[in-house]
Amino acid sequence: MENSDWLKRKHLEYINDQLYFGGIRTIDLANQYGTPIYVINEELIRDRYRALKEVISMEYTNNRIHYSVKANTNLAVLKILESEGASVDCVSTGEIYLCLIAGFSPERIIYTSNNITNDELRYALEKNVIINLDHGSQLLRLIKIADELGINTKFISFRVNPEIGGGYHDHCITAGRHVKFGILEEDIVDAYKLAIENGFTNFGIHMHIGSGILEILTFKKSAEKFLSIVKKVRQETNIPFDFINVGGGLGIPYKPSENPLNLIEFSTTVLSIFKSSISDMGLDNPTFCIEPGRFLTAEASIILVEVNTIKKTKDKNFIGTNGGLNILIRPTMYDSYHHIINCINKNRDKMIQGDIVGQICESGDVIGRDRNIIEPEEGDFLAILDTGAYGFSMGSIYNSRPRPAEILINKGKSYVVREPGSFYDLERSQHIPDYLKK
Repeated sequence: MENSDWLKRKHLEYINDQLYFGGIRTIDLANQYGTPIYVINEELIRDRYRALKEVISMEYTNNRIHYSVKANTNLAVLKILESEGASVDCVSTGEIYLCLIAGFSPERIIYTSNNITNDELRYALEKNVIINLDHGSQLLRLIKIADELGINTKFISFRVNPEIGGGYHDHCITAGRHVKFGILEEDIVDAYKLAIENGFTNFGIHMHIGSGILEILTFKKSAEKFLSIVKKVRQETNIPFDFINVGGGLGIPYKPSENPLNLIEFSTTVLSIFKSSISDMGLDNPTFCIEPGRFLTAEASIILVEVNTIKKTKDKNFIGTNGGLNILIRPTMYDSYHHIINCINKNRDKMIQGDIVGQICESGDVIGRDRNIIEPEEGDFLAILDTGAYGFSMGSIYNSRPRPAEILINKGKSYVVREPGSFYDLERSQHIPDYLKK
């Protein structure tokens, strides 16, 4: 794919050598709101959701897309997806709380936690969301808490570990015998039998293999293994599953050399396996669920940073910005690649290679290593692409730096959807004991 086409797919383009995102000039956003800032493109989120919904519905109409909330928990993002008809997958009670505020009804919320506490089980039961458990012992605690609350719950789901994982980094692979997530094949039937023995009558089943996957073959292999496990449970328990959730993991092209995931091929491959399997099992039109996060939001956000120091040595060039691993930790944590481009393409014939770095007091605070970029001047702005998934949500106040603002853009207008942090935020929840005040 040509670089300009790759950018346009992400709603980015240069007009008169100035970078526009969603039809708005990026330097105008940087000057208006200051930097660093996250800029979120509403139209792009809607485009990605609708494209995925369309290709899945062409193959199988009874489907639900559960947005993986951990990717981006901004309330405006949640509200956009809620208005599109999405459901959600939450991994914490805090995410449940935010989704209820955003307008998601409980039946549209799946809670998939691991190593869940009694307090978290109690909250999920009280909010009446769909509970997806990670181990059989959690079911017994759930039953006890439900009895204490006087709640007669009849629906339960379990997460299967199909032992086929995938992802762009070891930390992102969520299936395999040495991974903490899910119930292995040899134990999953017993978990459902235990649920039946305790009066549960409605069931779901779920898997998740990893994150950031672009290879169709990985999805094919995992779907085949997962559905063979579903069939085994069905044969031994006669459970009529209400939904079968194949998880998420849909990747996006972070590098210009990468092509986007072929949605049609993905949909036809996975759903052909799904439809054949439910026919063999004699299941009557169960809901097909999928839970993308990154695919829906990653490309819909960029970070704008300012270049403040250009340091040239005999061995290395450093392009210093007011970004850093506190704002985007993925490059440090996963060695992830985020494309970085100039907001103004001046001096095109003057290129520089170097590390694009932030302000954090860590040698690992490198946003982009050994990058070739049109040499900026101090005071220029850069755009860090594809930061809408696991960007802000994994951010921190390390080095006591307040968190950046988030700006939503839509139809040529911009809106502050999260205020920038302040020094007051750094101390407002802390208390100094009286004896230390003397």
